[in-house]
Amino acid sequence: MRNVIVLSLLLLLNIHHVISAPKGVTASLSAKWSMTPFLLETSEFIGEDGNEKFWQFVDTVKELTVYKQGESVRSYYNLVLKKAGQFLTDLQVNLLKFALALRSYSPAVQASQQIASDEPPPEACPAFVSIHGQRSCSTKDIKKLLKAAAGRPKPYLHKNDHTYPGVNKTDVPVVILYAEIGTKKFTSFHKVLSEKAGEGTLVYVLRHFVAVPKPQKMLLSGYGVELAIKSTEYKAVDDTKVKESGANAEEDNNDEVQGFVFGKLKKSHPELQEQLVELRKHLLESTNDMVPLKVWEMQDLSFQAAARIMSVPKFDALKLMRDLSQNFPSKARSLTRVAVKQEMRKEIEENQKRLGESIGVHAGDGELFINGLHIDLDIHNPFSILDILRGEARVLEGLHNLGIKGEHQGKMLRLPVNAVDDSYALDIRHPAIMWINDIENDLVYRSWPTGVQELLRATFPGVIRQIRRNLFNLVLFLDPVREESVELVKLAELFYKHKIPLRIGFVFVVNTKDEIDGSSDAGVGFFRLLNYIADEYDSSQALMSIVAMYNKVDAGETLSVDAISAYLKRKYPKANAERILGVESEYDDKRKDGALFYKNSGLGALPLALFNGVPLSPDEMDPDELETIILQRIMDTTTTFQRAVFMAQLTEGSNVVDYLMEQANVVPRMNPLILSTDRKYLDFTAKPVVDDWEDTTMFSFFDSRDKTAVMAKRMKYFTNTDEDGMSAVTVWIAGDFETVSGRKLLLGALKRVKASPGVRVGVIDNPRGKPSEDNTVLYRAIWASLLTQKNKAAAEFVQKLLREESIQLLQKGTKMKDLLMQGMDRDAFEKRFNTLEVDFIRSQQLFCRDVLKLSPGQQAVISNGRILGPFEEQEEFTVEDFQLLEKITLSGSAENVKAKVKLMGMKAKHASDLVMKVDALLTAAPKGEVRRDVHFAKDSHSVLRLSPRENEVFYDVVAVVDPLTREAQKMSPLLIVLSQVVNVRLQVFMNCRAKLSEMPLKSFYRFVLESDVNFLANDTVSPGPVARFMELPESPLLTLIMITPESWMVQAVRSPHDLDNIHLQEVSGVVEAEYELEHLLLEGHCFDLSTGQPPRGLQFTLGMSRDPLMYDTIVMANLGYFQLKANPGAWILKLRKGRSEEIYQVLTHDGTDSPADAGDVLVVLNSFHSKIIKVRVQKKAEKMNEDLLSENSESKGIWDSIASITGGGSKKEDGEREKEDVLNIFSVASGHLYERFLRIMMLSVLRHTKTPVKFWFLKNYLSPSFKETIAHMAEKYGFQFELVQYKWPRWLHQQTEKQRVIWGYKILFLDVLFPLAVDKIIFVDADQIVRADLKDLRDFDLEGAPYGYTPFCDSRREMEGYRFWKSGYWASHLGHRKYHISALYVVDLKKFRKIAAGDRLRGQYQALSQDPNSLSNLDQDLPNNMIHQVVIKSLPQEWMWCETWCDDASKVSAKTIDLCNNPKTKEPKLTAAARIVPEWVEYDNEIKQLLGQVQEQQDTATQKHTPSPSQHEKVEDRRDEL
Repeated sequence: MRNVIVLSLLLLLNIHHVISAPKGVTASLSAKWSMTPFLLETSEFIGEDGNEKFWQFVDTVKELTVYKQGESVRSYYNLVLKKAGQFLTDLQVNLLKFALALRSYSPAVQASQQIASDEPPPEACPAFVSIHGQRSCSTKDIKKLLKAAAGRPKPYLHKNDHTYPGVNKTDVPVVILYAEIGTKKFTSFHKVLSEKAGEGTLVYVLRHFVAVPKPQKMLLSGYGVELAIKSTEYKAVDDTKVKESGANAEEDNNDEVQGFVFGKLKKSHPELQEQLVELRKHLLESTNDMVPLKVWEMQDLSFQAAARIMSVPKFDALKLMRDLSQNFPSKARSLTRVAVKQEMRKEIEENQKRLGESIGVHAGDGELFINGLHIDLDIHNPFSILDILRGEARVLEGLHNLGIKGEHQGKMLRLPVNAVDDSYALDIRHPAIMWINDIENDLVYRSWPTGVQELLRATFPGVIRQIRRNLFNLVLFLDPVREESVELVKLAELFYKHKIPLRIGFVFVVNTKDEIDGSSDAGVGFFRLLNYIADEYDSSQALMSIVAMYNKVDAGETLSVDAISAYLKRKYPKANAERILGVESEYDDKRKDGALFYKNSGLGALPLALFNGVPLSPDEMDPDELETIILQRIMDTTTTFQRAVFMAQLTEGSNVVDYLMEQANVVPRMNPLILSTDRKYLDFTAKPVVDDWEDTTMFSFFDSRDKTAVMAKRMKYFTNTDEDGMSAVTVWIAGDFETVSGRKLLLGALKRVKASPGVRVGVIDNPRGKPSEDNTVLYRAIWASLLTQKNKAAAEFVQKLLREESIQLLQKGTKMKDLLMQGMDRDAFEKRFNTLEVDFIRSQQLFCRDVLKLSPGQQAVISNGRILGPFEEQEEFTVEDFQLLEKITLSGSAENVKAKVKLMGMKAKHASDLVMKVDALLTAAPKGEVRRDVHFAKDSHSVLRLSPRENEVFYDVVAVVDPLTREAQKMSPLLIVLSQVVNVRLQVFMNCRAKLSEMPLKSFYRFVLESDVNFLANDTVSPGPVARFMELPESPLLTLIMITPESWMVQAVRSPHDLDNIHLQEVSGVVEAEYELEHLLLEGHCFDLSTGQPPRGLQFTLGMSRDPLMYDTIVMANLGYFQLKANPGAWILKLRKGRSEEIYQVLTHDGTDSPADAGDVLVVLNSFHSKIIKVRVQKKAEKMNEDLLSENSESKGIWDSIASITGGGSKKEDGEREKEDVLNIFSVASGHLYERFLRIMMLSVLRHTKTPVKFWFLKNYLSPSFKETIAHMAEKYGFQFELVQYKWPRWLHQQTEKQRVIWGYKILFLDVLFPLAVDKIIFVDADQIVRADLKDLRDFDLEGAPYGYTPFCDSRREMEGYRFWKSGYWASHLGHRKYHISALYVVDLKKFRKIAAGDRLRGQYQALSQDPNSLSNLDQDLPNNMIHQVVIKSLPQEWMWCETWCDDASKVSAKTIDLCNNPKTKEPKLTAAARIVPEWVEYDNEIKQLLGQVQEQQDTATQKHTPSPSQHEKVEDRRDEL
């Protein structure tokens, strides 16, 4: 029966016998560099886990490439994965496969390759060494080169260079090996170099270098491709026929269309092949129905799509979501028939309400969370998501290995880990501080209001609120006799006199000897006198006295004893000087307190200031700066207080100082070692097979993580547990306890244990020499007591043992047993002490050497896995330091971890171990943003849930998405790939919008992403990931847009078709678009240090040591932004020779790869991520008053600045060329039709001028065919040209529609697109025909305006109704001025830059473009809108004639004719051109003839060069791809 139906259908269709190939579009993106070997990418992946692993992997795969010959590509790839698997967990192997599919580490390999080529490599050399600039291909030359190396400068090493883990010496030569891991030549070099590095005779660095890179290009992924549906209101398609490439899409035969399974039909009816193809096509056409929907049909589409997705089996749901969102224009009609259940609507609304309240997500928003981390898809791309997955993997696997699984995992992950604080504060509630005033109690301030609510009252900006509370406290630590103190005290008095609400206190650090005469020591005398005045009178009087005394001191002098006595006699003649200043003074109390407080605080050198406890840095202590800094701090702190009052953390009843001192960043003492932000942690997450430390040889083979795990397992502790038996802080002390400093350190730790419940201490021996019976006596006694005695007895015995008197007794011959104390189990101790071997101590010494990086005898303290040390010889670590360390450890995350572990109900020792291990894991993990908890009110109808595989590490992924949005187009393929790469617990909430009034998506979309490297059936690598659009409707006109990560600059390199206007009805087969990643951007921000402003017009150049000027750029005033084109490798950034270099110098830079103060700015690009640097410059001292953009100084800019491609014309010297009279014409075009117009415009310009012409084209949107033929045209007609490109900066509001982006480029970047040497540029629209000499326009006097435009014509009366600028907004905004047309304008770039017109235009654009309804003709509306700020000079009307707006009479005098669109007739451009401009057809034919000749030449050339390759060669070629 079915057959009959099929046949009758075929008859109905009355099909002709034509086989037509399926139509579609494919887009691919390849890297500019050659394919990098998988083995090298794998080594980079493993290298991210640490240098140690990298070298172990390298040793394992030393000669792996020999297997390439015998194996298929697939089995070699599997072999690489298998080798990597020895160093990676299963989860990491999956991430590695994903990284290889993404080619994520290819730039890192390529960067090394480029650094090698900059060396350059010696001829025909498969591998070579470079020793301080001398190179050799043979291992035999190494000795010879090393001898003379010391005399030559060392090479600069980069942050991510692979340095062989040898002895760390700085005075030995550096040898860089450039080789390909896995090759024989590499192995022979590696053997020699690793031995020498192990001995410490050289530093061995490895950089990847493939001698003969494979010619194949590598296809990339991680980007999106959009086919947007274009408006066809005005026909803008070129009618020139395109030569088709005979490509065919693989046909998917098993597809089912409207119930017919064509694969089966074709098998059962081979004789009907052709008709079946036609039927399939007909059915597709009818399903891909693009008939516009009525408004009422659109309303519910979002809910209908969600209902459809939720109705299929959950494993297919994501695929369906991808299909619906990515092909929405052709699926919309089918969705209108889906019914939506009421329960679903209700549930979605409830969930939306909850999400709005909890995380601020509203209907229609798309958000993604991985383990609670918010992944913003506007910022993140697959490469950064891979990094996040890797970072999370370390923590997840760690928790999993420590036995924390299931629900506990999420709870531990979400614990708040307090970020390392830069601004720790010292507790200022200390009796040693002499407060001069007290805002809360002094009468002076009694008229001020006291309520903290006053903080919330509005005031003018910059006004300091006067509130009667001690909100702001300044403590100055001073030595009264130092001259720096004078200015600081005067400043304090200034604050006091001006009634600034600042409580001021002094800590005077003076001599602390017991017996001392104030009349011989000025500091002590000063202190006693001050006490006398404060006691007998009051504190403010004391302050005035200090100032009075200091006023008598001459500049450069210090306070003397005589000055103090004289002051006392003059001011207080009745006072008894001896009683006040003498040895027996009654005013001497607290004299030592200041010095003691200062010593214990651990602060740096005097003088010092604390603002609310936070120390100011030494460079802020300059009295001239300090006043501003304090006032700024007051303003900044006010906002913190306002927040505290608003959140009711600070109330009327609070004591403000107590509130301040109870914050998390307040510490009892400042120790830079403990508080430093650069922290190293042990990794406790390994599970070693054996935990044996008695066998030192066995122990030495463990890697760092295993050694650490064994230590943790075997450690014994002195404890002082909390009431719950747990210890939240575990301290390990490593040192040599036969030395005084080692004993002192351990004693300090034990004292702290005694004083503080919840701390336990373990001891590790690191003797100076090789461990033997003699140099481990004390440690063995400590260990024996830990093994045999009760906790309290062991601690007391060890404390006695560590005292110096016990040591002297032992040295005099006392036996250890005689030192034992009451209550100890003597027999057990003696037995254990006498039988302890020293082997385990050897293992401990190995642990200290390999993991803690200590030399024998050095000391370190480890607190919950955080390593402090090694300590310097004289460095003290006191009981107070242990107290501080405990506070910091607890406030980090230990307290929170302990609370969670407590709920797990384990034995105390296990629980304490777990707290230590989890704390180390969580605090070592890089601090990201806050993890959010995303919960849904209900999840039965609106949340798609996928459960993870049991007993494995899983990622918790939550997506909130409206299925018909751009986010869904991106997120659905991403989630599909994520679920293939890692084990996920997935929840996807359908965040639908109601009452849609327009089509939610107007484009087809593909996201190119694969979870693993793909192979073909014959085991060769598939060509790579490609975006495929099959089954597209043929009627609409489409434009192809590549949506790539922020820092990628891509361009179309091959496609015969017009990618701007794809019309499948007119194409047979597949439209193939090949793109190339032409550049990775280096972006930056530059500021002038002396003004804090961006240095406008400053130029940078980027290049390599052998070619220093490859690219250049100009700094914008917006954010000091600049961008430079680059590619993977090491680059040198310099100021451009000429004015930039003469006036400015680079001072510091961040984000670069050379030290911040190095003169050369070195930047390494080695990943697909964005690279953003900060550069700070300053004018040279003698050039302070010079201006970069000033008129008189001509820039020595170079014509072909932006990687010029100069066609025609001879190259002259730069100096000459600058004086040359050249017409600079700028234009943009996209699509074949406009490129055809563009060529005609060029020809018309050339025909009417004698002046040499240089054309500037925006490269971003030109088709490959235009770029290929332009040079031929330049040659024939004798003009120069240059292709300029600029990537739309990320901070500037992005346009999504291609046409609007092109408009943006016409106006927004004029100041940075062209070199400074170009004075004037004329923009001419592509569809213009020139009839006059444009030299006249260039020389036209703009009367000081930065640019000149022609106003719109008013003469054609019948168009009056279409002149939008005559009414409404434009009429009122422009006033008496005219509205100008942007088809032709002339720009005086000098003036334009001088008045920062570009920055003003961008600023206004940023403000207006947020509203989608403003700037509808962006390139025209923006300058007209800014006419009051950036003046437009109106050009004479004859410079622009266009039929739509100008009457026929004025055509005669027209100097240019523009083919404006006509809103009334909507006449297609091509017909209009031929009708309006008679010479247009001649120009067109002339150019067609030229292009025809070019095509013929190319055809003959290709025929000569392509002998057909033999089958054998082809196979070889595929084999070697890895």
